Amino acid sequence: MSFLASFAQHLPIIGMVHLLPLPGAPGWGGDMATVRRRALADALALVEEGVDGLLVENYGDLPFLKGPVGPETVAAMAVVVADVVQATKVPVGVNVLRNDPIAALAVACAAGARFVRVNVHSGAVATDQGIIEGRAGDALRYRRLLGAGGVALLADVAVKHGVPLGPQPIGEQARDAAYRGLADALVVTGPATGMEPSVEDLRAVRRAVPDRPLLVGSGLSPDNALTLLALADGAIVGTALKRDGQTAAEVDRERVRRLMTAVREARAASG
Repeated sequence: MSFLASFAQHLPIIGMVHLLPLPGAPGWGGDMATVRRRALADALALVEEGVDGLLVENYGDLPFLKGPVGPETVAAMAVVVADVVQATKVPVGVNVLRNDPIAALAVACAAGARFVRVNVHSGAVATDQGIIEGRAGDALRYRRLLGAGGVALLADVAVKHGVPLGPQPIGEQARDAAYRGLADALVVTGPATGMEPSVEDLRAVRRAVPDRPLLVGSGLSPDNALTLLALADGAIVGTALKRDGQTAAEVDRERVRRLMTAVREARAASG
């Protein structure tokens, strides 16, 4: 089954569940019950106001590790993702920051999630964590080892908060991720959290890889939903749905309602 077939709606909207700091992170508050309550409250607010799926991410674990996370992070995320899966009954995904596809797949397999997002799947990128190299070969082999072929792999192209080490057009990066890295879907973002991707980037990725789902990965809002969703197959949305537009804040139901109104208009316009 393809990634998009998991969703009941055309142009699915995937809401972000940004976790509070987890065990081992500098900001860890010492209480998993608080982490779980906040995650469930945000997840339920998103689903009850109309989003089609959820993506759980260890956003509070600043500063991020560039490579493998510790077992304490994997264990904590598995607990929270299982909570969200059981409480919401929509497709749920996992992103382990900054770039640990092996941990994400392990959490997804244990908790019943249906997809993972990988920020650097192919190539090498200079980031604030240093140089991050893609692990497509490791990720695809590990997914096969787990027997988790039904867990889709979403790969960022020209990921936010990063710059490719060598000059390479975004279309070529997309082809590498899809046809050499075997990603199931592609994600295009703006340069930073909450910033929209350019129309030119979305068009270039669509031209280069017409046979994979393409998601807007940041910056979708009621003001640009009609334009951006005309170029993509759905979106992952976080900051625009938070109180006062602050990424680390709790979900604001009114903001979700406003976005979903714009999304419904985009769906109607696309036929």
